[in-house]
Amino acid sequence: MKSKIILLVLGAVVILASCQPVASKASSQIKKGMIKVTILYPNADGKTFDMDYYSNKHMPMVANLLGDSLKLLAIDEGVAGRTPDEPIPYLAIGYLYFDKLSAYQNSFGPNAEKILNDIPNYTNIQPVVQISEVLE
Repeated sequence: MKSKIILLVLGAVVILASCQPVASKASSQIKKGMIKVTILYPNADGKTFDMDYYSNKHMPMVANLLGDSLKLLAIDEGVAGRTPDEPIPYLAIGYLYFDKLSAYQNSFGPNAEKILNDIPNYTNIQPVVQISEVLE
């Protein structure tokens, strides 16, 4: 019994240790002055979102089209509202990071039509886009 508990604890330590570098690697790549393009998919009655398509087809396609100008990509899936009674405000949020605004504009512009034409394949939501400069 004691050896089973030790094995379970060791397994948990290995799993936790393997997760840490991923988070620290992403945060170490985000630097002050970078441009962050946030793509928000607001939740509302009748809105649908295919997270599998978005994460496994759309965003990899976007990354491929944007090429080396894209420094980091991240995806959030909404799981809860502010309180247990409130609906999820956003079904999903995508993040694209670039060194400069011109890097985003120069890589997105020529590919905008292909990227935007793919949206109906995973959602009926009109995304809201916010372009920001990372301060911290």
